[in-house]
Amino acid sequence: MSHLPTLIADLALILISAGIMTLLFKKLKQPLVLGYVMAGFLSSPHISFTPSVMDTANIQTWADIGVIFLLFALGLEFSFKKIVKVGGTAVIAACTVIFCMILLGIGVGMAFGWKRMDCLFLGGMIAMSSTTIIYKAFEDMGLGKKKFAGLVLGILILEDILAIVLMVMLSTMALKNNFEGVEMFGSIGKLLFFLILWFIVGIYLIPQFLKRLRKLMNQETLLIVSLGLCFGMVMLAAHTGFSAAFGAFIMGSILAETVEAESISHLVKPVKDLFGAVFFVSVGMMVNPAMIVEYAVPICVITLVVIGGQAIFGTFGVVLAGQPLKTAMQCGFSLTQIGEFAFIIASLGVSLGVTSNFLYPIVVAVSVITTFMTPYMIRIAGPVSDRLERNLPGSWRRFLTRYSRGTETTMNHENLWRKLLAALLRIIVVYSVLSIAVIALSFRYVMPFFYHNLPAFWSSLLGAAFMILCISPFLRAIVVKKNHSIEFTTLWNDSHVNRGPLVSTIVFRVVLAISFVTFIIANLFEASIGIALGIAVLAVLAMVYSRRLKRHSIFLERRFIQNLRYRDLQAEYMGEKKPAYAGRLLSQDIHLTDYEVPGESAWAGRTLKELNLGRKYDVHVVSILRGMKRINIPGAEERIFPMDKIQVIGTDEQLNLFSREMESVSSLDNGAIENSTMVLKQFVVDAGSIFRHHKLRDLGIREQYRCLVVGVERDGNSLMSPDVNAPFEEGDVVWVVGENDNVHQLVNQKNEKVDNK
Repeated sequence: MSHLPTLIADLALILISAGIMTLLFKKLKQPLVLGYVMAGFLSSPHISFTPSVMDTANIQTWADIGVIFLLFALGLEFSFKKIVKVGGTAVIAACTVIFCMILLGIGVGMAFGWKRMDCLFLGGMIAMSSTTIIYKAFEDMGLGKKKFAGLVLGILILEDILAIVLMVMLSTMALKNNFEGVEMFGSIGKLLFFLILWFIVGIYLIPQFLKRLRKLMNQETLLIVSLGLCFGMVMLAAHTGFSAAFGAFIMGSILAETVEAESISHLVKPVKDLFGAVFFVSVGMMVNPAMIVEYAVPICVITLVVIGGQAIFGTFGVVLAGQPLKTAMQCGFSLTQIGEFAFIIASLGVSLGVTSNFLYPIVVAVSVITTFMTPYMIRIAGPVSDRLERNLPGSWRRFLTRYSRGTETTMNHENLWRKLLAALLRIIVVYSVLSIAVIALSFRYVMPFFYHNLPAFWSSLLGAAFMILCISPFLRAIVVKKNHSIEFTTLWNDSHVNRGPLVSTIVFRVVLAISFVTFIIANLFEASIGIALGIAVLAVLAMVYSRRLKRHSIFLERRFIQNLRYRDLQAEYMGEKKPAYAGRLLSQDIHLTDYEVPGESAWAGRTLKELNLGRKYDVHVVSILRGMKRINIPGAEERIFPMDKIQVIGTDEQLNLFSREMESVSSLDNGAIENSTMVLKQFVVDAGSIFRHHKLRDLGIREQYRCLVVGVERDGNSLMSPDVNAPFEEGDVVWVVGENDNVHQLVNQKNEKVDNK
């Protein structure tokens, strides 16, 4: 018998135990994550009466790969545009919960006398609720369409991205063992810098790369290319001092903005499920029963802290964002568990060697207990909130009602200054990051090449020209953009008081652009500050007034926006998403609704002019979606075909009438079925037949009677295909196929013509 490698034997044990436990937990309607953890617990060396994994080091490597795939898949489901869509409620609530729970976790760890790093990691672990478990609970309980469920899912989106930031911060503090404020802000600044840089460069380049190679892509090549991009970003993130998980998440979020996102997610899912299962099994393998017994008190305390803290701070955060008390409590009580991110953060602490051995089993035990408690916490949220509202003083209830209404009014109020300053801040940050990246890369790689091949002066001159030329589109955008926007011109014309601050925004951006150019010149030449400033001012003025640079700058920005919006545009084109104008119709009573033409509809095959939908139902057909084709503003002669998706505008009453009529108009009644039955008949061409001596092409059988001559028997010979140019002869037996009524009409018409003759 050949020797089986240890890794294969261990994987066999892991997958068999994981398969059995997941089937069991599926039967019990519990999250599969807990099944994986239990499988790992039973496969660990700590359990003597079951087979155990022999080489945990190799399994840990696979688990690390599992973390990469989990974060890559999470990034594919995440979109930076979602942050804008979740709204202020989710932002305020998520930040409140995370900040308060981190402080609470640190306090609990300090109360037990644990090390400083254990306290920090404990705070990070209990701050993040489990997206997987909450999704599953809402699905099982049928709460997905509730208002509070939407708010909870928005909070989870924010928690996912903040969890990545927290992981980077914890790993930075663990590696440098430094908790100074300056160091912390430096780490956060570095994180934001690379986050913005990689996202912008990735969105600009990767969709174009995939678009150009789309004809060469099948499922296999798309999977390999996407995983190659993922692990390439993992290596880049590790090279710049970040975790592998952070790089995987960034690449996933970049690919999430491409048209191929759903295909990539579908292809990666089996791989993610496999390696993710190994990761969660490895989590269970680290649970020592003896340690759980030893730390039973901390486990109970931390469980109560998670349930109570998430419920209280989650409720407080949602109330702070302006939601009613009952909605807030339903949100807070839904967040009372920890899951996959707690395991990932715990795994990070173990891999860095900065957390104690007891922390991992404690967190796993707390996660298991809080997961089982989640459905019950969601159920009791409503009754508890009702009872609390009944027992609240009247003044408190009135205050909460006024606060929620006042916050909603404030949040819906549009402020031109706020919109303008937010846009300017976004422009300055994005283009400054790009400029800094170009300058840093040039000094790191381009200048050494110039110095090695050219004299010093010419190297500096060529390097300065190269860098200034590369960043010129970015500097021009910093100075010029938004100076002629609606917000800027409206504020300028509204009041003379606004003009001073508006001019100040322009001056600040001009100074910033000049500073970039001055920095390049001062670092490459031994020139005075005055000369460097003078050259910089001239260079910036040339950028502002250059028409060619203006076109190039607009092209770059337009390409980026197209790549960013292309997935949404394709979804609109295919009818998978409502067009942008649907939410901005002239009246709130007017809506855009999609309808699919039934296959049996009597409308199929008729033109819009024949149907006359506008006059009959007062609705307007704005688009017809047919397979991969979209027909916008169809003309009167455009026909409707079965399974077409038509987009119709009208009021609720008009659309309801249209919908009922569309469902009721069916061609599949009994008469239609009988009349459309196809029959095959034969007749003999006699002396008086109109067929005699006439060619088939001249008789118009297909056009006039919608029948088809399928064969002719002549002189007793077998059936033969009719020749359209050969005349019929007396005695020919003609075989005709068609609908029952049409065939009879043809026969009767023939007889009438024969009788007339």
